[in-house]
Amino acid sequence: MTYYLSIKILTINMKYFFLVCSILAASFSFGQEHSLVKIWETDTLLKTPESVLAYKHCGFLFVSNIDGGAAAKDGKGSVGKVSLDGKIIKTDWVSGLNAPKGMGILGNLLYVADLTEVVVIDIKKEKVIQHIPVDSSTFLNDIAVDKKGIVYVSDTRTGKVHRIENGKATTYLSKLKAPNGLLCVDDILYVLDKGSLLKVTSNKQITSLADGMDASTDGIEMVTTDEFIVSCWAGIIYYVKADGNKQILFDNRATKINSADIGYNAKEKIVYVPTFYGNKVVAYQLK
Repeated sequence: MTYYLSIKILTINMKYFFLVCSILAASFSFGQEHSLVKIWETDTLLKTPESVLAYKHCGFLFVSNIDGGAAAKDGKGSVGKVSLDGKIIKTDWVSGLNAPKGMGILGNLLYVADLTEVVVIDIKKEKVIQHIPVDSSTFLNDIAVDKKGIVYVSDTRTGKVHRIENGKATTYLSKLKAPNGLLCVDDILYVLDKGSLLKVTSNKQITSLADGMDASTDGIEMVTTDEFIVSCWAGIIYYVKADGNKQILFDNRATKINSADIGYNAKEKIVYVPTFYGNKVVAYQLK
């Protein structure tokens, strides 16, 4: 009898122990906060930097410079290069663009969204080798490349996302609000659409993962499975958790310091923020 009671009490205590552990783990996960710690910033020789893209193979960053009007076909735009410690290697590495914004890399090719076309730059040759027109587009904004080499480009003002395959552009998604930031992970396309984060499957099923962010949602990077850093042009950056909850990492809207299309070094957990009118890129360590 005593033995039986001892076993029963031990069983109850073990159940209680695991329950307490589960509650503590859930509380820790729910309450876990992140932060951005400034590492460096470039000088202000960049020219309205809109997007940053880390080129891991060569250890530097590509930065798109709008320079002129954000919707002007004026030939003032360029792509620059910045070192990983914040030194500007060359402001106008490749010039003669219009209003370049988001970028994506496929092999040795750099794809750049440039108003109504996607410009293809040969990285080794350091020159434009192709212009891919996107019919009916007016404000091409961000680019993502999937594992099959298909290029996606958003058009914020027409509410569309286009797909480029074998050098030809076709419309992939339409009737969105104002799509901007794009990200490809495996067979999933993530789209920032005027304050919402959408998940688009290969058969075009759309699910909203998070909403209620500032309407100027701009850049998106995945930190870990189903968790993201999202920037908004107006000057706010969010950490979006797997359950759709959001944490504000910083908010510069009052000081009007922009945070456009961010870049990310996943290995070092460094976020690169182009400040648009601030004419510099700022690097932050994600904690």
